[in-house]
Amino acid sequence: MGVLVLVVVWWRLLIDRDPHGGGLSLALPEPEWASFRLTAAATAVLVGAALGLAGALLQAALRNPLAAPSVLGISSGAGLGVMVSLTLAHVGGIAGVPWGLSASAGAVVAVFIVLALGRGGRWPDPVSTILAGVIVATMCGAGMVLLQGMVPDGVRGQFLAWSLGTIPELVPTGAVSGLAVLLAGALIWMTMWHGRLDALLLDHETASTIGGQPGQTRLVALVLAAGVTAVTVALCGPIGFVGLVAPHVARMLVGASHRQLVPAASLCGAVLVCGADAARQMIDLGAGRLPVGVVTTLLGGPYFLWLLRCRMDGAWHGGRHAHV
Repeated sequence: MGVLVLVVVWWRLLIDRDPHGGGLSLALPEPEWASFRLTAAATAVLVGAALGLAGALLQAALRNPLAAPSVLGISSGAGLGVMVSLTLAHVGGIAGVPWGLSASAGAVVAVFIVLALGRGGRWPDPVSTILAGVIVATMCGAGMVLLQGMVPDGVRGQFLAWSLGTIPELVPTGAVSGLAVLLAGALIWMTMWHGRLDALLLDHETASTIGGQPGQTRLVALVLAAGVTAVTVALCGPIGFVGLVAPHVARMLVGASHRQLVPAASLCGAVLVCGADAARQMIDLGAGRLPVGVVTTLLGGPYFLWLLRCRMDGAWHGGRHAHV
């Protein structure tokens, strides 16, 4: 998987399309333009790795194979934060708030509300957390629709473009460095506590009996997943299906042990996002390039449906043979 990450990064560096309608280029860029492609490739790798890691942590913490970063309302909260800042800039004349800051603030507030509502005693309860995340995401979505009616079409178009997900070629160095540090810290924590993450797959009583500390481990996993996802949304907007698909691909390759699963999920996420960003450079629809979030959804959605269908068929055949 590490080699495959290097391959897609090299592919992204070689491929580019002239935004003014020129042909496809298959060569390394000129030195004055190289930094833009390097920034895009590095951002795609870090964002994909963070989403893959977040998905693996959420699926373990919530004991749900369908859990993804959007389940905590992170993407919807970030979108509502951006929409609030745009509305204030248009209606109240309050401008100058960076989109990344408003997106991060919205994501953090949404996660705080979900974790507060999902508490079962001292620690988050998996079922209550999922239900709270769905409710908060729905309410944030309704808030975005309400605010879109208060801004002109041009501002609404900017928000819609951001909400589809994009890999920027010009990113503040501090933002990329911060995501890299946060991602490294999450991987180090995972390496130290991989046994506790494995214990989360058991019921609460069994995990507590073997010293897994499920409540504390679940809270830390949820906070880490929310933190890295909030940063990715602030940088690139919501990018769908990566946090859902990457852990399943990694689980097929390395098994269910989190000592190998979380790093593998991060690498799978990096391949998906960087590969999707490279692939979209080759697609010319005549009206600009596709957002990377659209590409990941078009690739990840059918694959996940196929994977789900295979598992359902396997479970049905296994049950039938067991009955016989």
